[in-house]
Amino acid sequence: MPRDRFAPTCFDPAFSGVIPDLADTERLVTGTAWAEGPVWFGDGRYLLWSDIPNNRILRWSEETRRSSVFRSPSHHANGNTRDREGRLITCEHETRRVTRTEYDGRITVLADRFEGKRLNSPNDVVVGPDGSVWFSDPDYGLNSHYEGGGGEAECPVALYRIDPGGGVHLMDDGFINPNGLCFSPDRRTLYVIDTGAQPNIIRACALNSGHDRITSHRVLITAPPGEAGDGFRCDAAGNLWCGWGGPAGQNGVKIFGSDGALRAFIPLPERCANLCFGGVRRNRLFMAASHGLYALHVNAQGDVTV
Repeated sequence: MPRDRFAPTCFDPAFSGVIPDLADTERLVTGTAWAEGPVWFGDGRYLLWSDIPNNRILRWSEETRRSSVFRSPSHHANGNTRDREGRLITCEHETRRVTRTEYDGRITVLADRFEGKRLNSPNDVVVGPDGSVWFSDPDYGLNSHYEGGGGEAECPVALYRIDPGGGVHLMDDGFINPNGLCFSPDRRTLYVIDTGAQPNIIRACALNSGHDRITSHRVLITAPPGEAGDGFRCDAAGNLWCGWGGPAGQNGVKIFGSDGALRAFIPLPERCANLCFGGVRRNRLFMAASHGLYALHVNAQGDVTV
């Protein structure tokens, strides 16, 4: 595959060694319509990610450097993660549900309704330290056949939690359209981006000691006008690596400290929707952009739980 060289920018001198100078950003795959939801499977040395409009989940092998179709149709899958047993957890727009793929390939529905009403279009998903599954449920999949299949909203646009026993709970409905989710390494904070807010904002939501309730939240990051964040992940030091889009020169990954200060920027030729860390040492950044999958080795390690 061809290599594309993009010069990263470090705004914090203390962060200058994290992204190597003249780092090579590699385009691994091209041809997706809207790439999303990357998740790394270290035990198999492969990455899964969603191609929402093309209704499929793709697989890229680090060993063979080849991509293939993992699941088609995927019910317009979006966000993916792994649970504490290593199973794939997926948000599906078309079926308006969150599912788990069992070891034998069977699909278990974790949530498709709240109080008897259908969910909207589950978007992104993370797993808590107690095994609970947190997911955002905006209405993007209802608004466009390109991303899902359309339909009428029945539930509030909100952040939800599936407890280990299977109960579905509304955690916060104060968002215009919640999107990307990420836990801090200590699991005391859940970061949530509201892509419906104008400008976009990233909230830091404090959790109680049981990790099952939001006790308070604050605006940590406000996107500049015309720019938008999407999915993100924390590194082991607590920095937020955010998929980003905007006018020319603002597409790529923005990296913020836990205090919300902009630390660095990795440019890409197209908007980055989501990302994850992978590779043998969890220091390879995989970036799902509009029409391609990119990778970059960095001097940081992703948080051990993705």
